[in-house]
Amino acid sequence: MPPPELYIGLMSGTSIDGIDAALVNLSDNHIELIAFEYLPFSVELQCKLQQLSAPNAQILLQDYGEMDIRLGQLFASTVKNLLQKKKLSATAITAIGSHGQTVYHAPSGRFPFSLQIGDPNCIAERTGITTIADFRRRDLAAGGQGAPLVPAFHEAVFRCSSETRCIVNIGGIANVTILPADNDKSVIGFDTGTGNVLLNQWIQRHCNDCYDAEGAWASSGEVNFELVALLKQEPYFHAPPPKSTGVDYFSLAWLESQCELQNYLPEDVQASLCYLTAITICEAIERVAPETARILVCGGGVHNVYLMRLLTENARCPVQSTADFGLHPDHVEAIAFAWLAKQTLNQKAGNLQAVTGAKRPVILGGIYNSGCKS
Repeated sequence: MPPPELYIGLMSGTSIDGIDAALVNLSDNHIELIAFEYLPFSVELQCKLQQLSAPNAQILLQDYGEMDIRLGQLFASTVKNLLQKKKLSATAITAIGSHGQTVYHAPSGRFPFSLQIGDPNCIAERTGITTIADFRRRDLAAGGQGAPLVPAFHEAVFRCSSETRCIVNIGGIANVTILPADNDKSVIGFDTGTGNVLLNQWIQRHCNDCYDAEGAWASSGEVNFELVALLKQEPYFHAPPPKSTGVDYFSLAWLESQCELQNYLPEDVQASLCYLTAITICEAIERVAPETARILVCGGGVHNVYLMRLLTENARCPVQSTADFGLHPDHVEAIAFAWLAKQTLNQKAGNLQAVTGAKRPVILGGIYNSGCKS
């Protein structure tokens, strides 16, 4: 029997909470999670990354460059910890797929761009493993949004000919993937808008907590529907796909520009922001794919009990965790970038035109080889 084809996927999402590393067997179109490692960011690092990602941030190039290297080293350390725990050598791994930490995403305008940091040169050099990174920019160069990119993976693992499914990933930004039952219909995917980012930033300001555990603080407040209606006037929520956004747009600065927050109790704002996330997801699905028979949720938002309750109450079909279909909700995106790394090495496209709006399918990412052959 040939040895397993092992890849590692690295993901540091828009919630800016830490690094996910998934060791995956991708032999013969088989997707099997072997091990998973999570490295939480320190509060100090989270604050610096939030500053880099802030709208209209005035940052020094030195700070940007140093954080790029610092994160690259952290990604490499996470990989090495994972290998050590599984008693594997670097030579057992075919490649690493690293999404990197998004600090700015601007897919519109005269010069569209998206910036992810976490230097892949550091990862390849420190681990001795070929690393694929910078996945978004080739899609942008082909006229796409550069995101979301995970829908191609969703299609590979969750599509079902007996029902139309929607995969909802709730990170800092929420995104959806529509998987039609009819294989002749294209997969659709897009960012719906804010996910956890406003919830995290609001509770950090008022309670000095990084996140609202299980939505407990939100559930202590009451949804102010007038506030939600005001926030829902944001044009992004009503724009048709393809579309993508980032935490550089949906932030406390955006929230404060929409309304006078001092007119509301802080816990009521938190409850209302939860409702905003849930209702904009549900309305996006209803608008684009009213035939959806099942919603599968992944990402950090699945642990927010209050948010999941709101999502279930407002959806017009059953809402379940991806765990019910074989993939833990915390592991999906890291596994996806292992899968995308294999696509790149095999010279296969990793984007979906109907999702990103690219002119054509393209091979994503740059390849940073493990070393030279003697």
